[in-house]
Amino acid sequence: MTKSKKKQAAEEESWGSFFRDVLVMFTIFVAIYYVIFSFFLANEVVSGPSMQPTFEDGDRLIAVRKFTPKRNDIVIIKAPDEAKAMYIKRVIGLPGDTVQSKNDVLYVNGKKIAEPYLNNKYYKADKAAGVNYTSNFKIKVPKGQYWVMGDHRDVSKDSRSFGPVKRSYVLSKVVLRYFPFTKISTSFY
Repeated sequence: MTKSKKKQAAEEESWGSFFRDVLVMFTIFVAIYYVIFSFFLANEVVSGPSMQPTFEDGDRLIAVRKFTPKRNDIVIIKAPDEAKAMYIKRVIGLPGDTVQSKNDVLYVNGKKIAEPYLNNKYYKADKAAGVNYTSNFKIKVPKGQYWVMGDHRDVSKDSRSFGPVKRSYVLSKVVLRYFPFTKISTSFY
């Protein structure tokens, strides 16, 4: 074999090796992404107004799948009243809690709960019109279930309409809004 043919063969082998390495790396990255987003994280898109102004339609979120729900967590739930649908809601009541809304004041186990996330234009408009933003109710949350509500109370379909949700319906906890880029955040109240 001549020097030029050896050089050409080495270059061809070099390019082949390069493309093989790129393909292997790509496959590894896709596999890692698949594992992470199948078992640990969820990539979600907000659809609808029920969490306004905290989240707007089209916001993109990252949520963790393994967690213990706490009060005020924003969670993705399997809709108990609609097949194959998911809702985004805020955890208000934990198992065993007594949750009450009376004249737009939220009480959990008899203690007044601050809701800074409700200080929005929708809440203010209802208050100015003399209308309760959150309808009055009182419920004791059953064991193994959670009381969830949307932040835009007058349009949210939540536990007030479908009742408490089982733990198995609480799929993930929102930890990051990454889009729109001007609203990147990890704190939601």
